[in-house]
Amino acid sequence: MSAPTFKGFDRATIVQVAMDEEAAPFLETTEEAGSAFTVGEAVFYPRIYTTDSEEHPILLVRSKIGLVNASTALSLALSVVANPTAVISAGTAGGLRADVEVGDLAVGTDYTYTDADATAFGYAYGQVPGMPASYSSDAALVDKARQVAASYTGQGKPLFGTMLAGGSFVTAHNVKDTREIFPQALSTDMETTALAQICASRSIPFIAIRGISDLCGPAADQDFHMDAPIVAARSAQLVLALLTI
Repeated sequence: MSAPTFKGFDRATIVQVAMDEEAAPFLETTEEAGSAFTVGEAVFYPRIYTTDSEEHPILLVRSKIGLVNASTALSLALSVVANPTAVISAGTAGGLRADVEVGDLAVGTDYTYTDADATAFGYAYGQVPGMPASYSSDAALVDKARQVAASYTGQGKPLFGTMLAGGSFVTAHNVKDTREIFPQALSTDMETTALAQICASRSIPFIAIRGISDLCGPAADQDFHMDAPIVAARSAQLVLALLTI
């Protein structure tokens, strides 16, 4: 199936999540702008976010988990939204840095791969050969996110910094190595850096805003875990506020 087109969506914002639970808060707070459609593993929702003064077109994408699923879904989304105002990675992530708590919000300033290792050939850990060692958020989007964070009154605290993504979950088995290699990293997930790489290659403004649902390493109990729908809603709140600035 080829991707359909939607009137007025050439400059929409693409908001991409991995799971249905992460898409739910966006579906609850936006209006349908066309029928949802599925291509491969991904589901695409044309939506409108309405404020007092403006309507904001959003193509909400649910990719499923993983770097390949995320990359494929975004590539398809870009055939629907040819010139997006921004691509935003939303949803949930695992917390890494010592000051990160469950329920906080990770806002990315830069992104690298958790488990890319070509150091034997002189590359930095996390760097894919022939590609940059890291990818940066759009500076204007970071500035807007800082404005939103300054007036944020919801639960959890927004934190800005490095976000990681890779093909492996970070657990108690490997979290020590990850923290030693990336001591300043806020979080890790399995999609964000791939999205940042695609956006960098096409000069598309990108930022990630994800709620911390787990702390990497400790056993998953009430002290170290929060249900994905709760923190995904916090991520959605910050993302939608960003669109209004």
